[in-house]
Amino acid sequence: MFRLSSADQSVSPPVIDIPREYNAAHDLLERHRRAGRLGKLAYIDDRGSYTYRELLERVDRCGNALVGLGLQPEQRILLCLQDTIDFPTAFLGAIKAGIVPVAVNTLLKTADYEYMLRDSRACALIVSAPLLPQFAPLVERMPRLKHIIVSQGDTGEFHSFETLLERAGHAFEPAATSCDDPCFWLYSSGSTGAPKGTIHAHASLVQTAELYARPILGIREEDVVFSAPKLFFAYGLGNGLTFPLAVGATAVLMAERPTPESVFARLRRHRPTIFGGVPTLYASMLCAALPARGELQLRTCISAGEALPRDIGERWTRHFGVDILDGIGSTEMLHIFLSNRPGEVCYGTTGSAVPGYELRLVDDDGRPAPPGQIGELQIAGPTCALGYWNNREQTRQTFQGPWARSGDKYSVDENGRYVYAGRSDDMLKVSGMYVSPVEVEAALISHPAVLEAAVIGEQDGDGLTKPLACVVLKQIGSSIAGLDEELKQHVKALLAPHKYPRWIEFVAELPKTATGKIQRFKLRALHAQRSETLPSTTPR
Repeated sequence: MFRLSSADQSVSPPVIDIPREYNAAHDLLERHRRAGRLGKLAYIDDRGSYTYRELLERVDRCGNALVGLGLQPEQRILLCLQDTIDFPTAFLGAIKAGIVPVAVNTLLKTADYEYMLRDSRACALIVSAPLLPQFAPLVERMPRLKHIIVSQGDTGEFHSFETLLERAGHAFEPAATSCDDPCFWLYSSGSTGAPKGTIHAHASLVQTAELYARPILGIREEDVVFSAPKLFFAYGLGNGLTFPLAVGATAVLMAERPTPESVFARLRRHRPTIFGGVPTLYASMLCAALPARGELQLRTCISAGEALPRDIGERWTRHFGVDILDGIGSTEMLHIFLSNRPGEVCYGTTGSAVPGYELRLVDDDGRPAPPGQIGELQIAGPTCALGYWNNREQTRQTFQGPWARSGDKYSVDENGRYVYAGRSDDMLKVSGMYVSPVEVEAALISHPAVLEAAVIGEQDGDGLTKPLACVVLKQIGSSIAGLDEELKQHVKALLAPHKYPRWIEFVAELPKTATGKIQRFKLRALHAQRSETLPSTTPR
């Protein structure tokens, strides 16, 4: 279906030649028939295991079922599915039929789903049975929603996904789509406003595999992959669907939310060789009962979603003997475009550009940031989204010619590695100098008593901005007497004096997105509601 223009993939950037007539699902599936691996395991979920032959048949049956319900190419279908075999079945079945799946977060509320259904104008919904109650109040208010299909559970008055598959034919020809056609949507997290429907083309899926998964992860057919981030996230979609399907590997799916216990259970039982997590999960796992190094089969771990603190990476490597490849991607770029490399990991940095992507840092005026200074990261690459649905202004703000604005602040160190400084709207200016919350949080996390930390700006009695730290301790109920001053001195010993937190608040948990990103804006809103003014401080 496509080929690398150069047989040597070390050529930078590798050029991937995708034909004009191209269907992403057909490509990712038919390569296994041609390679003779239909009998190989494709997926393992909580209910069973499925070969590539079974996956291909399920996808074709899904395509027939959706067309049989009257869905047309380019119409949208909302997928609110837990990580089971039904997600890749529905996602790829819709794409093969030319229907556009819109994968959404399974942890949202009814109001969020109402917004997405209205915004996307979805004609059908496929939903996991445990999530159906979130949609029940919406059925009568959604005139465009013609079909509700329920996966794995009591369907009530609605279609059963399993029954539709059983009744559908098992042969299905792919729709006539092009490499540039809209293939699927992912909604942005909406941390600074209403979620945005991010539109991706058919060519983008396989390019993430060829540009990142093969050369950076070194993924191969014999690998078993387990991603704690779910398939409805751009990060999880690559880890658990695109990457294993691109090479014929096996993916492990888990429907429940990832906890240290549930994740370690899968790592022990299925012995994956590649594991994808997020920094908060790695931190929690390191505080749990750890398996011995020899119990697991890991050869590569990856992290994204938020910068990985140096201390967490180093502790993980010391215990398990496996590096975590910290990287950054985005919904808009579909997967990781900046990453550490195997054998070249430098904790505390995000590494260098993935081949095939260009990066630049710009200052507040849009000019190139001087060497060593912090600037906004912008990216150009072949997996960039086509734009945001029904949102011209945000599309123009984010996608500027070949460049996409990330909203992330970075600097480049003397070795050419990118060092994360926080989100553009999280940066603090203290005593006239920029302070990165991420840098202060990393210093706090390096203290043995601290599990997590989030730093925001707070005004003192003189109206000046200073860092305030919200801290989660490793031991619940442990004494905090004198610990706030101890933490301040700890940060002062590691960072420039103006960066230390003037106030420490001990909290039970931090607000996060479903991907584990700390929502500092929620902490800022909480503190803005307080009527008391914090005591005046003297900058030092």
